Amino acid sequence: MAVNINEETCIGCGACIDTCPVEALEMVDDKAKVDPDKCVDCGACIDACPVSAISE
Repeated sequence: MAVNINEETCIGCGACIDTCPVEALEMVDDKAKVDPDKCVDCGACIDACPVSAISE
């Protein structure tokens, strides 16, 4: 199971992308998107998000 990103809350800062150890996140239309096939649910992106846009 992959993390969930709230697109309305996401500010597109990229902090989660820089933190992801498996490169499961990318920017699409200035919002973070998760690749569920790569995500290992480590939670690093959740802690890195300054606006709490990412959840399990």
